[in-house]
Amino acid sequence: MFTKACEYGIRACLIVAQYSINENRISLKEIATSIDSPEAFTAKILQKLVKNKILYSIQGPQGGFGMTPENIEKTTLQKIVYAIDGDSSYTACVLGLRDCSDKNPCPAHKKYKHIKADFLEMIHTTTVADMVNDVEKGLAFLKLNED
Repeated sequence: MFTKACEYGIRACLIVAQYSINENRISLKEIATSIDSPEAFTAKILQKLVKNKILYSIQGPQGGFGMTPENIEKTTLQKIVYAIDGDSSYTACVLGLRDCSDKNPCPAHKKYKHIKADFLEMIHTTTVADMVNDVEKGLAFLKLNED
């Protein structure tokens, strides 16, 4: 459902939020390693998240990336997705047709319309705090254990 950049961006926000809850910042290198993403690609994603005021960054030896308590509580998946990819990933036609609508539906429109509505509800109502809380409670995970 999400582009690779969005997947990495969401995971990065969750990792940064976990550190920020404990009043710590995390480096680009640590984020890239944690989300299993190339460092240069991660840097571009983080730059978009900082530009959109989802994350903040501080340079220097004690620097790194952080997330304010307010952003942890209020930032939704939709805001992260929009910061990275715009709204096309959740407004576009499932088959990629330009003029798909209720009046001019693609072959999948009627069946996908309900899935899309549920998806939009989820990304507009799920916050970083919701997801971090599930990880902290052991109800969800960010990375499989590599044994």
